[in-house]
Amino acid sequence: MKDYYMDHAATTPLSKEALEAMMPYLTTEYGNASTVYTYGQRAKAAIERSRRTIATTIGAKPSEIYFTSGGTESDNWALISTCEAGREQLSKTLQPQATAAAVDQKYRCSSKASMKCGHIITDQIEHHAILHTCAYLEKRGFDVTYLPVDHEGHVDPDAVMAAIRPDTLLVSIMVANNEIGTLEPIAEIGARLQKHAAETGQRILFHTDAVQAYAHIPLDVDELKVDLMSASSHKLNGPKGVGFLYVRRGVKLPSFLHGGEQERGRRAGTENVAGIVGFARAAELACGVNTQVPALTCGVKPQPMSSSASPDTAATSTAGAHAAASSLAPMAQRIAQESVVRDHLIKRLLDEIPYTSLNGDPTHRLPNNVNVCFKYIEGETLLLLLNEKHIYASAGSACASGSLEPSHVLTAIGIPHEDAYGSLRLTIGPETTIADVDEVVDLMKPIIACLREQSPLYQAISAHPS
Repeated sequence: MKDYYMDHAATTPLSKEALEAMMPYLTTEYGNASTVYTYGQRAKAAIERSRRTIATTIGAKPSEIYFTSGGTESDNWALISTCEAGREQLSKTLQPQATAAAVDQKYRCSSKASMKCGHIITDQIEHHAILHTCAYLEKRGFDVTYLPVDHEGHVDPDAVMAAIRPDTLLVSIMVANNEIGTLEPIAEIGARLQKHAAETGQRILFHTDAVQAYAHIPLDVDELKVDLMSASSHKLNGPKGVGFLYVRRGVKLPSFLHGGEQERGRRAGTENVAGIVGFARAAELACGVNTQVPALTCGVKPQPMSSSASPDTAATSTAGAHAAASSLAPMAQRIAQESVVRDHLIKRLLDEIPYTSLNGDPTHRLPNNVNVCFKYIEGETLLLLLNEKHIYASAGSACASGSLEPSHVLTAIGIPHEDAYGSLRLTIGPETTIADVDEVVDLMKPIIACLREQSPLYQAISAHPS
C-alpha cells in the first residue's frame, strides 16, 4: 500500500542533495573546525561557506548567523540570555534612582533581593519552546505577558504596544504558527517597536521563532525588523540536530552554552560540521540560492555590489536583478504549487465531510498547512486508524504528542475542548500532489463516518437535526 506522508510540519525527509553534501564530513573530512591543521581548516571553511549561504537566504550578514542544535536551543538562547543581560542592565539603570524594593514595587517584579526587574511579551499560541522557556523565566523572577489572539490566531500589534512597560526587555512572536499555520504581522510589530524606540529611547529586542516558516515563505530580517530569529534544519529537508540563531549586529547577546570558543565565542561545543553543511544545502535548494553568483533570496531586494565592500557585505550582495529573480523562482513555484494542493484539500474536507471546520486564517497561512476539527470524533483514535491506511498525520504539534490536554493553540482561538479533541493537522510537501490528497480524503471519509457511528452525541444530532 502506498504511504501518504502528511506531517511535514513535524519533520521532513532528508533530501538526497543534502545527504550527498554531508557525506564527506561524515567519512573522510572528519576534522575538528577548531584545530589549526589542514583537516580542521577544511572543516572550518565548510562551516563558513554554509554560514554565508544561510545568511544570504534571510538578507543577513554571515557574522550574524550562529549555528545551534536546532530551534529549541535557539529559542532558549534568545529568551534566556536576552533577559538575563537585560535585567543586569536594567538594574544598573534603575537602582541609582530608587531602592531595589521600590523598583520591585513600581515594576511588579520579584521582591527577592537576588531578583531584579524584567518583562517579556509573547502570545498564547507560541510553540512550547517559547512558552516553557517563559515559564522558566517566570520562576527566575521575570514577568511575562501572554497576549491573546483572535479566532484565526492573529496577534494584534496594538496589543503588543499596549503591553509595553518601562522594564520590558523582549517581545517574542512567531512568524507562523506550527499547528494552524496562521502568519503573524511580524513586519508591522517590528516597525512599531522601532518607532517606539525612536520616540521614547526604550530599545526592546524583537525575537521571532521562524522554525515553521523559514525556507517555506520569503523572509528578510531587515524587512521584518527583527533582532533575533530562530530556525531549524529538519523542517526543510535538512538533517536533524542543527539550526541557527540570527543575532542582529550590535545586539549584545551573552553565551547560553559555556565552554570553548566556537561560534566566535558565543556558542560553545564542537561544531556539527556535517549537519551544518547539510542544512546549508537544504536551505540553498529551498530558497533557490545560487552560491556561484551570490544573490539575495527569500524576498530580499537586490543591491549592487561595491568593489570596496566588506566580506559581510559582499556575501549578501547580488550580481544583479536577473540573478535575484531567478533565485527566487524555486520558492515562488513551490509556494504556488503547495497552495493549490492545500486549498484543494481544504475544499474537499469542508465540502464532503459534515461538521468539519478549518482552523486558522483561511488564506494568510503557510502554503503547506491544513488544520481542521471533525466534530464528534476523537483525534487520537483517528490518527491510529489513518496509520493503518498508511496516512501519517498529527493532531497538533509533534512536540506535544502524548499530552492528554487539548491543543493550547486551539483553545486559545476559542475552539471548545470537545471539538479540539477532534483536530487533525495535515501538512504537505513539495512532492504531494492533487491525486495524493484526493486518495487521502477518499480513505478518510469512511473512517470518520465509522467513528461517528460510535458517538452517541452524533447519533442524537443525526436523529434530530436542527
